Amino acid sequence: MAAKKVPLSSVSLIFACGTALFSDGYANNVIGAVNTLLKRIYTTGITTNYSTTLSSVAFAGTVVGMLTFGYLSDKVGRKFAASSGANHSLDGMLAMLIACRFLLGIGVGAEYPCGSVSASEQSEEDGIAKNTHHRWLVLATNTMIDVGFVVGAFVPLVLFWIFGDNHLRAVWRLSLGLGVIPAAAVFIWRLRMEEPTRYKRDSMKNVRIPYGLVLKRYWRGLLGVSLAWFIYDFITYPFGLYSSTITNTVTGGNSSLSVVFGWSVVINLFYIPGTVLGAFFVDYMGPKTTMITGLIGQAIIGFIMSGLYTQLSSHVAAFAVVYGIFLSFGEFGPGNCVGVLAAKSGPTAVRGQYYGFAAAVGKVGAFVGTWVFPVIVDDFGGSSSDKGNTGPFWIGSGLAILSAIIVFFLVKPLDPDGIKEEDAKFREYLEAHGFDVSLMGLPETETVSYSDEKKSDSVAKDSDSAVKVTV
Repeated sequence: MAAKKVPLSSVSLIFACGTALFSDGYANNVIGAVNTLLKRIYTTGITTNYSTTLSSVAFAGTVVGMLTFGYLSDKVGRKFAASSGANHSLDGMLAMLIACRFLLGIGVGAEYPCGSVSASEQSEEDGIAKNTHHRWLVLATNTMIDVGFVVGAFVPLVLFWIFGDNHLRAVWRLSLGLGVIPAAAVFIWRLRMEEPTRYKRDSMKNVRIPYGLVLKRYWRGLLGVSLAWFIYDFITYPFGLYSSTITNTVTGGNSSLSVVFGWSVVINLFYIPGTVLGAFFVDYMGPKTTMITGLIGQAIIGFIMSGLYTQLSSHVAAFAVVYGIFLSFGEFGPGNCVGVLAAKSGPTAVRGQYYGFAAAVGKVGAFVGTWVFPVIVDDFGGSSSDKGNTGPFWIGSGLAILSAIIVFFLVKPLDPDGIKEEDAKFREYLEAHGFDVSLMGLPETETVSYSDEKKSDSVAKDSDSAVKVTV
């Protein structure tokens, strides 16, 4: 039998929901280059605290956005809640930058429990082949973040080629300002977005959510995914943000910015093969196994970098390649899979809050990591010493092993139809505890009965019997 083609319209809806996360990747990565530029322009005025605050404050805003819009996503709707953020004293300028980064973070944070959750539900709509459900979600979400990371590294390089050393202020200002373009483009695309069918069927928009029952059933998985996301962001974002700083150190500290930014682009490009290759493995290995595989691979490469740092740092190309592989394994495993597990292991009724909480814990990890990273370097002897530069890799590799253990024991495997199956089990669970499930769903929405949904799994595109949900 010929393979069933995936309708372009079905895939485009998944990407319409998820691609605003490109802005997240761009905004969070471009600030690393901006920090490098600010330190070179204002050589005596940029303190470590200012630099770290500027890098990390967007994560604080993201946490606020994730938690707030996680609730709104479930109680108001995926489409309504989805949003996008944009981006003459030195102290005053930096304070304004920090304030704007916080507000940008709120908009970015809203995308996770709204856009990503909606994309996860769209990925299991009719017309999407079962063996590609996770793949399209990964490509529309984490791959978009990684593409944003690459573009966020490339844009400052191009602007530096245009303006040169004498106009570095134009380079950093335009690097930040151009972030408004992808956000505005996605906003127009979003105007056509509708609420996913799954949300229409199983929403608790018009009924009190039984949080006690939800926590009793899902606390273990939520804890596992949240801790894994914390560790992933603790490792990934500081290493990504400081890629230009690390390469600046490796290249001697006095190299041209075109060299520093160029190597930063090379390193960030390694995110792409990791996330794309992982997207094609996740449906066959399953998100849990793929995530553990990526974590173990990342740990091995991190230990190699730590042990051979002296040899690698004497050859910038070798350092960039091995460092890039370290980041690539992170995307192959946890980068792709932690979001899939968070979006599909909880029920539709509270998916926005479930996902938003796990993602918020992850961004707390990113916030903590950006503050702890410089301290680790200093405690190990500073950025001018081998120990100072290898310390983060030892710690990051150890944490990757810890994350693999957490996932193995706390997170359960996820089937291709994970959302459909979990929603059915959740209804049965609520009924067993006396909850009136007839109140679930949006008014006057036809939904497919779960007994018929299960039958349809064994029959290609069978007709499902329907019941009408009335509130």
